[in-house]
Amino acid sequence: MTGIELVRGDITEQSVDAIVNAANSSLLGGGGVDGAIHRRGGPEILAECRKLRASHYGKGLRTGQAVATTAGRLDARWVIHTVGPVHSSSEDRSELLASCYRESLRIADELGARTVAFPAISAGIFGWPMDDAARVAVGTVRDTETAVTEVRFVLFDEPAYEAFAARVD
Repeated sequence: MTGIELVRGDITEQSVDAIVNAANSSLLGGGGVDGAIHRRGGPEILAECRKLRASHYGKGLRTGQAVATTAGRLDARWVIHTVGPVHSSSEDRSELLASCYRESLRIADELGARTVAFPAISAGIFGWPMDDAARVAVGTVRDTETAVTEVRFVLFDEPAYEAFAARVD
C-alpha cells in the first residue's frame, strides 16, 4: 500500500526519487511550480524537454498525460511532467485531473521510483478549487495500483495543506 505524506513547503527542496511537475503543454517551462522546477533544476531539464518536443511531442504534451526527464540539480532522480486541465465551471474535467496522477504513477513505476512528490496539480493558475483538487488527488492516489511506496503531497501554503489534510485523515 502506498503511504501518503503531507508537507507544507517547496517541492523543489524535496529529496525523493521523482518530483512531479505541473507543466504546461509546451514542456518548456512557465510560471508557478513549473518555473520553480526549471529554475532550481537547471538547464539539463529544459534540454531534455526540448529533445522530447523535437521527437515524440512535437505538438506538446496532452492534458492528463505524463513524461519523465532528468531532475538536473534537484535532489531527485527524475522529474515527471504532467499537464493538468484548466478548471471549468461548465464542464467536468475531473477525469483529466485524475489522469495526471494515474499517468505520473505509471511513469514512476516504469522508472522504478518508490518515492514521489506531487504538487496540487491544476490548483494554481489553472483555477481548480483546492478542496476539489485535494479530493481528486488523494482519491486517485489511493485507488491507483502502483509500486510507489510513498506519495508526498507538497503544499505551498496553509489553506492547501488543510484541504489535503481533510482528505487524508
